[in-house]
Amino acid sequence: MEERAAPRERFDRREILVSGSAASGVLLLAGGGFALAAEAGEQLIPWADQPPPVPPPAQGVVKTLTPWESLDSWITPNDKFFGVGHYEWPAINAATWRLNVVGQVGAPLGYALNDLKARPRQEVTFTLECSGNNGLPFLTSAIGNAKWAGASLADILEAAKIKGGAKEVVFFGADRGDEVLRPGTPLELKFTENFARSMSIDDAMNPANILCYEMNGEPLPAARGAPVRLIAPGWFGIANVKWLRRIEVLETRFMGSFMAHEYVTVREESRDGETVVEQTSVGRGLLKSAPARVTRTGSGYRVDGMAWGPTPITAVEVKIDGGAWTKATLAEADNSPFAWRFWHLDWAATPGEHSITSRAIDAAGNVQPAMDDPRIANKKTYWESNGQITRQIRIV
Repeated sequence: MEERAAPRERFDRREILVSGSAASGVLLLAGGGFALAAEAGEQLIPWADQPPPVPPPAQGVVKTLTPWESLDSWITPNDKFFGVGHYEWPAINAATWRLNVVGQVGAPLGYALNDLKARPRQEVTFTLECSGNNGLPFLTSAIGNAKWAGASLADILEAAKIKGGAKEVVFFGADRGDEVLRPGTPLELKFTENFARSMSIDDAMNPANILCYEMNGEPLPAARGAPVRLIAPGWFGIANVKWLRRIEVLETRFMGSFMAHEYVTVREESRDGETVVEQTSVGRGLLKSAPARVTRTGSGYRVDGMAWGPTPITAVEVKIDGGAWTKATLAEADNSPFAWRFWHLDWAATPGEHSITSRAIDAAGNVQPAMDDPRIANKKTYWESNGQITRQIRIV
């Protein structure tokens, strides 16, 4: 039986203050294994800068924020995976559910769940991150790594025969809610819409994309988008539409609320001595890393962390307090290019208060930006916050 979430209490994302120093981490493996097994005598040292609880206005939107120190495996268990939803989370009868593929296609299609399961099964390990992760003080563990399985999206779009001139593919969820444009003005407009996100034809045809009905070897949970959700590896969570009900191919750009109004990153830039505003819709994931935990092992200490991004991670560097950047040891990469990568640094810590910062470097030579980098410092919204993360810890 599908579980029904309680009605969502709307909160205005514009009312929540942006924090430029939100901290994060995730409890990772000591070494390159796939299950956390503490070494004999190993002691976990708690972070001194634990995030505040989710405030009441956001509790209907943000759910299942498992503390980093409670995540104990490389694959995040289904019941510990973070949950974010923007309208009331729907309850769907999988037996009667149907997915329609319509719009600018030569052969409109409809699929029941068993129809999708009868198609060739495709699996991908993908670290899914909310685009607001680390942009708000309380939203610091909205990330998880899972094995997702389902049917190829590209194969289904090919079967639908996309017409020439089509520009975008829109993914509509069953969740819906009320929106208001220009509130409090003579032009105020109230309407109800389904959650929806779009991507270009080329992006939608990426062979890694799947119509997912399975998570970590089990049926996709209701809270994670059952019976079917989109999994678009390499994209922020907002693009991975849950509770799918319709896929529509358009010959124009889609301008729904979650493409044109919400989840739009706003930055100020200086061009030819003039300050201009740049607005971009949240899309693909960004290069990022996080210190995850500190443990005492015998007479020394060890910092563990993770790194991920759209291209392979080649190095992670760690800075303790105001010291020099030191190269961490990378664990062996998983065979999935979309999964996070682990790292560790042995540390001869001294008693007192310390700060630990990490930065990831990818195969193209890109470096995770510092918090004072213009791409971060000039950002006015909390989406896409991939600045270097600093954690505070006290050694006694």
